[in-house]
Amino acid sequence: MSTPMGPLGSGLGGGVELTLSNIATEMLRRGYKLEIVAPQGSISNSLPIREIPGELIQIPAQNQSRSDPILLHKNSVLANMWDYARQVQSDYDLIVNFAYDWLPLYLTPFFNCPIAHLISMGSLTDVMDEIIEQVAINFPASIGVHSQTQAATFTFAERCICLLNGMDLSIYQFCQEPTQSLAWVGRIAPEKGLEDAVAAAEMTGIKLKIFGLKQDVAYWEKICQEYPNAAIEYVGFLPTLELQKELGKCQALLVTPRWIEAFGNVAIEALACGVPLIAYRRGGLTEIVQEGKTGFLVEPDSVQGLVEAIKHLDNIDRQTCRQQAETLYSLEAMGDRTEEWFKEILRKKILKS
Repeated sequence: MSTPMGPLGSGLGGGVELTLSNIATEMLRRGYKLEIVAPQGSISNSLPIREIPGELIQIPAQNQSRSDPILLHKNSVLANMWDYARQVQSDYDLIVNFAYDWLPLYLTPFFNCPIAHLISMGSLTDVMDEIIEQVAINFPASIGVHSQTQAATFTFAERCICLLNGMDLSIYQFCQEPTQSLAWVGRIAPEKGLEDAVAAAEMTGIKLKIFGLKQDVAYWEKICQEYPNAAIEYVGFLPTLELQKELGKCQALLVTPRWIEAFGNVAIEALACGVPLIAYRRGGLTEIVQEGKTGFLVEPDSVQGLVEAIKHLDNIDRQTCRQQAETLYSLEAMGDRTEEWFKEILRKKILKS
C-alpha cells in the first residue's frame, strides 16, 4: 500500500517511493506474489501496480503542528486505496502499509489480514503518535522504522522494529575520480534546508548540483534571489539510473534537513557511488555517516560547519564509502531484515488467534 502523497515515479512521495520499489523488487526475487496499490498515474517498468483513482489532497505531516486534527477529503485516494485493500484482503497473507497517515493505522483492528506498518517519519503530531502507539501495543511487531534515532522520538521506541534501508547496488556505479562539484538531492521544500547547501557553495566557490522535484517553487525562487553569486546548477528530478551517474561525479553530498528525518535514502545512494557525506547531525543520518571514514557530521544548521567539512574531503577514501553500502545497505541485507519482520508479524498473528 503506497503513499497517497502522489503517484509512484512522481517524486512527491520522497524516499518512500524508492523504499517501496526496492522492497517489492526483492520480495519478487524471493518468489513472493505481490501487488502494489498506488495512486492513479503511478509508473513502474516491471512491478505489478494497481492504480487507484482519487483526489491527491494530503497535507505533508512535516508541515503540520503537533495539535492539528485529522482531515479526510472527499474522494480521497487514500480512502479509496484502503477500500480496495479491504475488498481483496483474503487474497493475501499480509498487507504492508507505507503511508504515514492515520487512516491505515486506525483500520488495522478491522482487517482480518494482518498489516505491517513501515513508518517513514519520527514523532510529528500528537494524534499520529497516539494511533501508532495503540497499534504497536495491540499488534506486537507490526510497527517498523528505519533507524533507532527515529524510534527514539517516540515514547514506545522499544516496540518498534528497526529495518534500516537498502537498494540494488548493481544499479549504482562507483566513481573514483569526481569533478569539482558538490551535490544536493531531495524535494525542494523548506524542511530540506537547501539554502544552507547553497550558502556553503557560495562561500567555497564550488559548484553545487541540485537534484530533485521543485515541490515549493516560491521557496526555490527565494533561494535564487538570496544567493545570486552561488554557482548552482538545477539538474532536475532524474530517474535513479540517470541520478546515480551524475551524483557519482560529485565530491560530496550535502544533506541539510531542518527536521529529524527517519533515515536518508539519498545518503546511501551517494555511498553506493563512492560519494562521501556531509550531513547535519540530525535524525537517521547520525547512524549512516561514519565520522571521518565515509563523511562528516556537522552541527545542525551550521553553514560554517559545512564549509569546514568540505575542506577535509580529501581525507575520505571513496572506496570505503562504497564498502559501507555493500555491507549494510544491499538489497539482500534489507530483504533479510524485512522478510524476518514479515514472518514475525505472521507468527504473532497465529499465536493471537
